[in-house]
Amino acid sequence: MSKTHYSVLRVYYDGVCPRCRRDRVRYERWAGEAGDRVAWCDVTEHQQMLRDKGVDPQAALLSLHVEEDGGRIVEGIDAYILLMQRVPRLRPLARLIGLPGLKPLLRWCYDGWVRRRLIRQGRLP
Repeated sequence: MSKTHYSVLRVYYDGVCPRCRRDRVRYERWAGEAGDRVAWCDVTEHQQMLRDKGVDPQAALLSLHVEEDGGRIVEGIDAYILLMQRVPRLRPLARLIGLPGLKPLLRWCYDGWVRRRLIRQGRLP
């Protein structure tokens, strides 16, 4: 049986957010060797890098952004799908959240949660 080879995925996440940090640790634990092909970048520490790639750092705080090897940047639920597809136990969930009827609802819920969290932390004007 051959292993699936993934290119490096750069994940721009909110390193200030305790839940985001816990999610990262959980992902790394579940991913095993596949986790070696994920580069985690705290949005607050990589603002200029994001700007150079045409991404507003504030937008990257409001929605998960990932960058594939070729430089293509994907955000929101599609970013989560790319990340989750690398972990066998998360692949069924990645397929589920990608369903056309569910995806917009999840996006709305996630966006609302992130906005409330950032407002509560005083990090969203």
